[in-house]
Amino acid sequence: MTPSQSQPSRAVRVAAAADVAAVSAVLGRAFDDDPVWGWLLPDEPSRVRRLARLFGVALRHVHLPHGASEAAGRDGAVEAAAFWDPPDHWKVSAGRQLSLLGPLLRVFGPRLPIALRTLGAIEEHHPREPHWYLAVLGTDPPAQGNGLGAALLRSRLDRCDASGLPAYLESSKPQNVPYYERFGFRVTRELALPGKGCPPVWLMWRDPEPARETG
Repeated sequence: MTPSQSQPSRAVRVAAAADVAAVSAVLGRAFDDDPVWGWLLPDEPSRVRRLARLFGVALRHVHLPHGASEAAGRDGAVEAAAFWDPPDHWKVSAGRQLSLLGPLLRVFGPRLPIALRTLGAIEEHHPREPHWYLAVLGTDPPAQGNGLGAALLRSRLDRCDASGLPAYLESSKPQNVPYYERFGFRVTRELALPGKGCPPVWLMWRDPEPARETG
């Protein structure tokens, strides 16, 4: 195979502050068709922009300090990202939540109370036992189908297995449930959310898999 025919690299790397703009733009586009985010942000012309701002705030102020969120893309580009929180670090403190009200108001506008109620309902059902939490996983729509999401999942899940720790996520898109099941997640609950017409989310848990034997 000649260099021009070789497959592009899908290198996964830890996300840094310099990646916030690129990651947030990718995730804004990735979640444009998400049922729950679409319900929370019903204005289609501004949705991608608002989502990008939301994910930028979340990455910079919530997930990036943990040093576990990752980005991936072909040949060095940022085309997908995963926000991971380590065991016992998934909950945002009251002080941090208060400091983020201003940025969140710029994202949600008058729908901020509805958004906080919805996200609070999801948090109420978050498991308390130690686990890695996949808060966000998304791939830029033009790059979907190239194995970037799988590379991001495997990057952390392999380490979960090595350390014997479970993982948890909430899927707000029903089409993604079978995808996560292929990586060992199972649905523990379909959670109805408050608000007329708000779509549900699927709570999913993954027990660590035993190390594969070689030889």
